[in-house]
Amino acid sequence: MICRIWHGWTAEENADAYERLLRSEIFVGILRREIPGFRAIDLLRRSVPDGAEFVTLMWFDSIEAVHSFAGPDYEVAVVPPEARELLARFDTRSAHYTVIEQRSA
Repeated sequence: MICRIWHGWTAEENADAYERLLRSEIFVGILRREIPGFRAIDLLRRSVPDGAEFVTLMWFDSIEAVHSFAGPDYEVAVVPPEARELLARFDTRSAHYTVIEQRSA
C-alpha cells in the first residue's frame, strides 16, 4: 500500500472555506473518478500562527494506482484552480511512502 502525503496552508480567513471546498467538491470529485486501487483520503487540519495547515493522506494499493490519479509525474501536487485561490502556499510535490504496517486498536 502507498500513502500519498500533501500539505497546504491558508490564511485564517480562508481556512473554513478551503475545508468546505475539499469536503464538498474536491474529495467528491476524486471519489467519482473511481480510480482503480484508490482506497481512501483523510483530511487533517491544525491552527498555525499565520492561519491553518491542512494535510491530506491518500491511500492507494500501488504506485500504479497513484499514476492513475496524478499522471506520469505522479509526485506533482494535484491542486485545482479554486483551491489555489484559497491557499497561501502549498507543497508543489507530494511525498509517497510504502506502508509497512497498519494496526488497529
